[in-house]
Amino acid sequence: MNIDHIWKKYKSTKNPDLKNKLIENYVDLVRIVAGRMYNFYGSKIEFDDLLGYGVLGLIDSIDKFELDRDVKFETYAQIRIRGEIIDNIRKTDWVPRLLRKKAKEIKDVTYKLENKLNRKPSNSEIAAELEISLTELEKNLSDMVGLNMSSLEDMLIDSGDYIMDNSKSNIKTPEEIYEEKNMKKLLSDSIDELKEREKLVISLYYYEELNYKEIGDILDLSESRISQIHGKAIKDMKKSLENKDVL
Repeated sequence: MNIDHIWKKYKSTKNPDLKNKLIENYVDLVRIVAGRMYNFYGSKIEFDDLLGYGVLGLIDSIDKFELDRDVKFETYAQIRIRGEIIDNIRKTDWVPRLLRKKAKEIKDVTYKLENKLNRKPSNSEIAAELEISLTELEKNLSDMVGLNMSSLEDMLIDSGDYIMDNSKSNIKTPEEIYEEKNMKKLLSDSIDELKEREKLVISLYYYEELNYKEIGDILDLSESRISQIHGKAIKDMKKSLENKDVL
C-alpha cells in the first residue's frame, strides 16, 4: 500500500493502525526540525524533549492536514512541528527571568549609547556603561541568542506567513493578502539591512537549510562563531522590525 493510498484510507476511516503508519513514514521530519532547533535550545533542554514535542506536532499535522490543499504534507508538517516545539518550550519558561531582565538592560543601554555616540556602540562600551566585564557581557549576549530566536520565530508564526490554519477558509480577504505581503516585505527589508556575512549566514541556514557546522565549513569559521553571527543577525532584524512598529 503506497503512501497516497494510506492517506486516503486514513482520512476516510480514521483507522489508528493507518495513522501509526503515517507517523512512522514521516517521523524523520521530526528529527530534522528538532535537530535544527537544538542548535538554539540545546543548552536549555534535552534533545529527546524536542523530539517528544515534535512528535506531538507531527500527530497534530496528520489529523489536521487536508488532502485537497495545494501544499505538500512535508511543508505543512514541518511548520506544525516547529510550532509545537516552540509552544512547549515557552510553557516550560526555559528562558530564566534574570536573562530576560539582562536582555532588556543591554537593549536599553545600547539604544542610549547609539543616541549619545551617533553610531553603534562597541561591546566594550556597552560593558563599561553596564559596569560589567566584557567577558560577562559576551556570555549574556551568547545566552540571548536563543531568546532572540524564540521571539523572532514567535513573530513569524503569529504573523500568518507560515502557519496555515485549516479551520479558516482558503479564501483570504484583501486586507489579509495586503498584510501578508507587507509582512514579507518588512522581513525582506530587515534582511537586506544586514551586513553581507550576516545575510549569507541567514541565507545558508534558512534557505539552504545548512547547520552551523556546515556553514562554518563553507565560511572557514567555528560553529560558535557562526552561532554568534546568526544571533547578531536575528537581533538586528528584531531591532529593524521594532523600529517599524512591527514587534
